[in-house]
This record gives sequence, structure tokens and C-alpha cells, in this order.
Amino acid sequence: MARRKRALEVVRNEDDGEGKPSRRNRLNFFELAYQRIEELLVHCELKPGQFMTMLELQHITGFGRTPVHHAVNRLSADTLIIIRPRHGLHIAPIDLARERMLLALRRDMERFVVRLAADRASLSHRNQALHIERLLRERRATLTLDEFNHIDRRIDALVLEAAGEPFLVHTLRPLHTLYRRIGYIHHRFMPGQADLSGTIDHHLAILAAVASRRVDDAVKASDALIDYMGEMFTGMEAGIDPRLLDCSIEPLLGA
Repeated sequence: MARRKRALEVVRNEDDGEGKPSRRNRLNFFELAYQRIEELLVHCELKPGQFMTMLELQHITGFGRTPVHHAVNRLSADTLIIIRPRHGLHIAPIDLARERMLLALRRDMERFVVRLAADRASLSHRNQALHIERLLRERRATLTLDEFNHIDRRIDALVLEAAGEPFLVHTLRPLHTLYRRIGYIHHRFMPGQADLSGTIDHHLAILAAVASRRVDDAVKASDALIDYMGEMFTGMEAGIDPRLLDCSIEPLLGA
């Protein structure tokens, strides 16, 4: 929160000399608003199935109408928010069958991206991968779920940057958000699944392969991570409270 406030102050204090934010800073606002709403979705602070107004979302995020409107349009295209004209916004419920099916799409796309990343990784990309890998190893036993999600986002961004194909960012980013939210629900709400060591180990394998530019190992590590995520669905389909996937579902008697 403190980092977000500082970032907002920087944007507010830089203008075009006429008291208006520059185009670059307006784009910063748009990206900050998108990141904030995406974070709220991943952590289920915006609950799947929840109805709300644009004004309520502005209040929650602290951003104005234009950045929030821009972010909502992007998240609507990402199928994470449903815009209902004259009725406000609907946070899309989680459809486990659909997201399990899309995991096959993500597998193929991640193979393509991580292959490019391992093959094209510059010295700077490799240095960043090693730095994140070292941090994960040092904090492996104490890392919180929120902290891991922050690092996971950094890993996704690094791999996409190393791959060097901007088109892939817009294609994969929504899938990353979908499955980061699934991982959050799995580790936060599934009994006995709070331990992050499994997912950390899979990410460590990807980082190590990219850092050493071992293309085949990077692809194998990516496949192993997708397999691990597939196992999450098996447990969630039977064991998760359906209201966590759609808060509009009425509770059972006595629940």
C-alpha cells in the first residue's frame, strides 16, 4: 500500500506544464489501476460473483473514474469482470471446468514462451532470474502467500520480457491472473494446502533453467508446473466451498 501511494504521488506531481498529467503519466495511472484491481481479484477481495458499481470500485482502489474505467475495460476483455450496462459491474464467477480446460492452452503457450526466454535470455535477464531464485531459496520456509504472489508476478514478467515478443504479454497475462487466483484459493482455503514449498520448487526449476539457458529443461519445468496446477483442480472440484467460486450462491442451511 505504501509503495502504491508513493507511486501515485510521483504521477500526480509530474504534469505537462499546464497543470495536467502528461500522456505518459496518464498511462502510468491506467497501469497502476489495472495492477491494483488485478491484485484485488487474485486475493478475492473482489469476490467472484460480486456485483458492484464503478463508483464503489473507484473508492476501493483510490483511483479516479478514467483509470478505473480503462482498467475495467481491459479486465472485461480478460473475462475477469463482466460489464452490465445500466446495472454496474459483475466480478466473473470462477468456472473450474472452464479454467481446467484453459490450462491446456496455457501449457502450450508457456512452452512456447519459456523456450524463447531460455534461448534469448540476456545477461541482465539471467542475473534477475538468479536474484529471484536466491530470494526464493532464502525465504522458502517463511514466505507468505501474498509475498509469493508478488514474486510470482515478477517471474511471469521476467520470462515474458526475456522471450522478447510483446504480443505474448497481452495473450498470457489474463491466464496468469486466472491461475494466480486459483492458486490463492487453493492455498488459502483448501484444508491442509497452506504449504507453498511445492509451487516454490516448480518456480525455482524454471528460474534455474532460464538463468542457465537450458531450453529443454525450461520446457520440462514449465510442464511440471502446469501438471502441479492441474492437481489443484482435482482437489478443489470436490473440496472447495462453492461460495468461494461464486459469492451469489446461497449458503446451505446451517452453513
